[in-house]
Amino acid sequence: MEISTIVTSGVAGWAPALFAGLVVVATFLIWQAFRPARSTALPMQDRLRGYLTRGDVIQQAELAQPFVTRVVMPLLRRLVRALGALMPQRNLEKTARQLVLAGEPGGMSVLDFLGVRLLLATLFASSYYFWLGSTLPFFIGARNTLIAVSLGLFLPQLWLRRKARHRQNQILRALPDALDMLTIGVQAGLAFESALLRVGEQWQNALSSEFRRVVAEMRLGTSRQEALNRLVERTDVEELRTFVAVLQQSNQLGVSISSVLQSQAEQMRIKRRQRAEELARKAGVKIVVVLVFFIFPALFIVIMGPAVPGILTLLDTMAGR
Repeated sequence: MEISTIVTSGVAGWAPALFAGLVVVATFLIWQAFRPARSTALPMQDRLRGYLTRGDVIQQAELAQPFVTRVVMPLLRRLVRALGALMPQRNLEKTARQLVLAGEPGGMSVLDFLGVRLLLATLFASSYYFWLGSTLPFFIGARNTLIAVSLGLFLPQLWLRRKARHRQNQILRALPDALDMLTIGVQAGLAFESALLRVGEQWQNALSSEFRRVVAEMRLGTSRQEALNRLVERTDVEELRTFVAVLQQSNQLGVSISSVLQSQAEQMRIKRRQRAEELARKAGVKIVVVLVFFIFPALFIVIMGPAVPGILTLLDTMAGR
């Protein structure tokens, strides 16, 4: 009893001091919570000095670049755009569509591409006329100069169409494997956007870059449906259009996205095998032209060549009789 009385009296003696300490700590914490934050911004002079220093650094970095990058390329781009503005404007939408399908090579705009066409036409025409056309009669030189102009205008358009077709074929070939990876990612627990990003980081091709762009658009606030529709518009691949349509319908009906991806991947593999079989069957028909016009004449020359002198001698002998 005496020990408990002593402990109780000791705690009671320290209680006011503990209470006062807690009040002080609480007051200090409340003051720290509500006091205005100290400004970490630099003074105005220091900020101005930093901007000036940054401008000097940027200017030095620009001056360190080669002369062609600093002067020639910007002047050439301005010239190309100025020439592009002189071209007919009626096919701008079609050309812009072709540039999108080709992946916007070199970051060219419509005016840039039209300027390249006009520049090549001018170079072809001037080169031919001053080097070869000046030695020919006027009408023949003018005709050939017009042919050179047509080539300068047509070759960039042909290159753009081939590049767009090659990009579409690349997307078509990579689509089944990409859907397999999407299926594996979704079945492993990843969200659809995360699976798209994982596929985009796995490969470096046209389809993976388009997947990365879709994820970037969705992160910027675009809805999934709109981002996928833009993907279809930028690629114009029928199989990809079908996949996006089935995916959107499954979202509306509440079907599991994993099962949809798995079925679509299987169908894409079947279509890829069917395309390979179709190309294999066409190869026999296409090789006939090569056989008839290139291989068979060479064989006839090799086989019948040694017999031709004897046949001619026999014919001469028979004619002499």
